[in-house]
Amino acid sequence: MLSFLLTLTRFFRAIARAWRDPLFRSTLALTVALLASGTAFYATVERLSPLDALYLRVMTLTTVGYGDVHPVTAAGKVFTMIYVLVGVGVLVAFVTRLAQATAREEGPPTPS
Repeated sequence: MLSFLLTLTRFFRAIARAWRDPLFRSTLALTVALLASGTAFYATVERLSPLDALYLRVMTLTTVGYGDVHPVTAAGKVFTMIYVLVGVGVLVAFVTRLAQATAREEGPPTPS
């Protein structure tokens, strides 16, 4: 449990450090907008509950894709193809910025 709390503390410190970077804030905004627009689309077109629509978006963008919830309409399938091509790049940029902030927190390795 202590290890988890220490990791969580490092994570929030990294977010606080990354927040000062305008590129991090913009990729975070793009990620949130991407999830919100995808959720709204699937809730409307595929008639999924907002939770199922968000779940589908997260599973798709993280490329996990369990397949338990998936688009069934032609419009949903076309949207998903475009969404994946755009969304994976945005998510990778966001995670990269967060990883860079975490690495800056750790600092360079000390010589033995």
